[in-house]
Amino acid sequence: MSHPVKGIDHCFALVQDLDLAARQYAALGFTLSPRGLHSEAKGSANYTIMFPDDYFELLGLLRETPGNASRRESLATMGQGLHAIACRIDTAEGAAADLAELGIATHGLGSFERPVPLPGGGTGVAAFSTVAFEPDEVPRGTVFMCQHKTRDTVWLPELLSHANTACGLAEIVAISDEPEVEAPRFARLWADGAVSARGVGQVVQTGENSAPLVLMPRDALAKEFPGIDLSQTAQGAFTVLRVKVADPDAARGCLDSGGVPAIDTANGVAVAPEHASGVIVEFVPA
Repeated sequence: MSHPVKGIDHCFALVQDLDLAARQYAALGFTLSPRGLHSEAKGSANYTIMFPDDYFELLGLLRETPGNASRRESLATMGQGLHAIACRIDTAEGAAADLAELGIATHGLGSFERPVPLPGGGTGVAAFSTVAFEPDEVPRGTVFMCQHKTRDTVWLPELLSHANTACGLAEIVAISDEPEVEAPRFARLWADGAVSARGVGQVVQTGENSAPLVLMPRDALAKEFPGIDLSQTAQGAFTVLRVKVADPDAARGCLDSGGVPAIDTANGVAVAPEHASGVIVEFVPA
């Protein structure tokens, strides 16, 4: 039985104030999609930040509904920030069946769609099927799988160009007290999952043309981002979103223009979580 999970499709930040998050990420130089409104049952809305091969999503809860109780609890207990990773699959139903044969448990198989306000006017439809790994399979945060049924209404050409020259997810970084223990557990979630050491941390490769997941102890991550308050990120989930940029000077220029303090790092330039709705965003050369 072949493993059905092919890499990272996107990740999302669950945020307290979706309008504020949209303004913050626009100030970082990103092009945001028009707001996508979800069903009454979900009670949520989103903005996407699209790249050629993957993307990043801002997700906000607009009203309390029974359908978003678990996300409201996560937001209350963990704080806003980088809560979830979505994985590439062919079909959600097939992935659930194949993973069951591999002894990896899933739940929540289902389909949904949302209207898509098109940048040039009019409305399209984005349709998805998703299935999540059981929480016991995932060391931290949420990892689920996403089948895109209408890629042409998600990867709109108008959304792929960013003033900061962002062009893809470089890495997702999480705080881990036990990176050597958690890394192999994460790696088994991807067909090409593989683990290697990086200093005191661990790197989980997630597939071809797919962002790696990096696990680091808190003190080591604090040294990489001096002066940043790590407690302002999502606790027990993911911490840093590294974004590839074609022109680092353009990215820094966007921060200057937006009045966003830039923090120099060994890899590039970073933005503290208070300026990115609970996410440390680091721009690194593509």
